[in-house]
Amino acid sequence: MTSPAHIAMFSIAAHGHVNPSLEVIRELVARGHRVTYAIPPALADKVAGTGAEVKLWKSTLPGPDADPSAWGTTLLDNVEPFLDDAIQALPQLIEAYETNGADGTDVPDLVLHDTASYPARVLARRWGVPAISLAPHLVAWEGYEEEAAKPMWEEPKKTERGRAYYARFQAWLEENGITEHPDVFAGHPARSLVLVPRALQPNADRVDESVYTFVGACQCDRTTEGDWRRPEGAEKVVLVSLGSAFTKQPGFYQECVRAFGDLPGWHVVLQIGRHVDPAELGDVPDGVEVRSWVPQPAILKQADLFVTHAGAGGSQEGLATATPMIAVPQAADQFGNADVLQGLGVARHVPREEATAETLRATALALVDDPEVARHLKEIQAGMAGEGGTRRAADLIEGELPS
Repeated sequence: MTSPAHIAMFSIAAHGHVNPSLEVIRELVARGHRVTYAIPPALADKVAGTGAEVKLWKSTLPGPDADPSAWGTTLLDNVEPFLDDAIQALPQLIEAYETNGADGTDVPDLVLHDTASYPARVLARRWGVPAISLAPHLVAWEGYEEEAAKPMWEEPKKTERGRAYYARFQAWLEENGITEHPDVFAGHPARSLVLVPRALQPNADRVDESVYTFVGACQCDRTTEGDWRRPEGAEKVVLVSLGSAFTKQPGFYQECVRAFGDLPGWHVVLQIGRHVDPAELGDVPDGVEVRSWVPQPAILKQADLFVTHAGAGGSQEGLATATPMIAVPQAADQFGNADVLQGLGVARHVPREEATAETLRATALALVDDPEVARHLKEIQAGMAGEGGTRRAADLIEGELPS
């Protein structure tokens, strides 16, 4: 029996970063631990639902429902806001944890953190407590720097802006007593639990298992998001969703309506996000259900096809429900996820510029009745069930608590 401890979790206000860890937090609270969770207000209610004690801080990052254009278009556009946010967040978090409590502090026994939470790792060093990364996406493998990071960063590092970014990052780390290079600091945790199935991880055989443990999807029932019923007479159900961030794609949604809207017996659930007006889609057939937000897991349990951006969360939900997928990646790690899904034999990667109605329809018809696709999905689904999920993650976290 593990003695109750104070465990502090740190994350950013993004659904794809918060959702994967919620069940782990809920389980730790149920085991009697005091869990504080540092999160901006936008997702505070979702976090509070786990029973964790919320510690609010103000973020400068685009919110979870921000227009996708707020993230910019280049690699430096994407990474600079995280450094800016970390620098301004650190003093807030120091105040939240070092000026409260009966003895004047509220320092935890262990730090959990999302991979995007740089301040959490600084604080763990400052407090001299263990830190565990909860990775909601793929992780680095032996050779990752040469094979993936170096080609991606080669040009940005040659620019004045790129050099300034690294110089600022290094200076911030040194101010806080950390001498590691920013790439090592950000990309190489001492300990990490990976909240995605091992099947999704590229080069899984080259991942350092002394650092990274794949516990798989830690799914919650998410019934509070709502239920969904398959319409009577729907022979095939297809869910189209580009997640919660990169959803401003009215042209793509129009192609999906053209692809599936007039297929006899097909019912389409089309999630368009909050930045597209349904009127932009024109005339929509009766068999197309247009929503700004959907209870995705509830629909996937009944769906025959998932047209997805291949984010880590959506990809694993498709695998967990054994749903064939058409992957149309939009940004970040989604391109790699799409390739992995295709390599597993459970999806087809269709580049965004090739996602015409004709291509989507032909791909869908080939996927939904393919017995090999169904067989691969069932095998992966069974493998995921054995990874341990929420309970194993909580066990491993407790195992890292100081005696």
